[in-house]
Amino acid sequence: MKDTKISVIRYVYKNNKFEILVDAKAAFEYKYQKNQNFTNVFASDEIYSDSKKGIRFTVSKLLSIFKTENLDEIKKTILENGELNLTTDQRRMMAEQKKKQIVEFIAKTFIDPKSNLPHPPLRIEQAINDAKISIDSNKSVQDQIKTITDKIRFTIPLKPSLKIKLLIMITNQHAARSYSVLKTIGKLIRCDYQNDGSLKAMVEIQAALKPIVIDKLNAITKNTVSVEVIKDGER
Repeated sequence: MKDTKISVIRYVYKNNKFEILVDAKAAFEYKYQKNQNFTNVFASDEIYSDSKKGIRFTVSKLLSIFKTENLDEIKKTILENGELNLTTDQRRMMAEQKKKQIVEFIAKTFIDPKSNLPHPPLRIEQAINDAKISIDSNKSVQDQIKTITDKIRFTIPLKPSLKIKLLIMITNQHAARSYSVLKTIGKLIRCDYQNDGSLKAMVEIQAALKPIVIDKLNAITKNTVSVEVIKDGER
């Protein structure tokens, strides 16, 4: 590849460390900017256990781990699940994107208790800057939001907006893994395993979290989850 910077994606799976060489820009665009074209991402056909030393995995070893000999499929798995070494500019860009997401989340999830209206995004961003809060681009919005809102409350008053209840149905294939997620996305009101092994749960969340919750559950259940908004009095 001409005029490109080569980077490494590292992925740990089943006690094995995998490394692939990628075009840093193309890999960044695929992983973080939702560019679905990954044909120009890979800088090498090899899959390494240690790319610096040139130690490669054999096809038989890859087959025993990934249950396929399709190297493109294996590399795509590593690309999507592995960690990309980001450049300084990419880290800065990621932090700015994450800050924007956090500002939008606060604007949708909290209101000014005096006016019962949302704070303007510029006011929220200024409060974050004034509090000298460092945004972690590697952490999700949900993982950072409590710490950030606790700090900016000293500058702008915040009151949570409307809460909703969701009735969630998950098939038995994905029930065990989904349960750990259900405990973190909101207040888990009820969670029952059905006779067929499927999971039926009710959670209470901030209304603005609904798209995020559905996306996360869809990712885990491969789009098989059922989610309904429950009105007061319904079960």
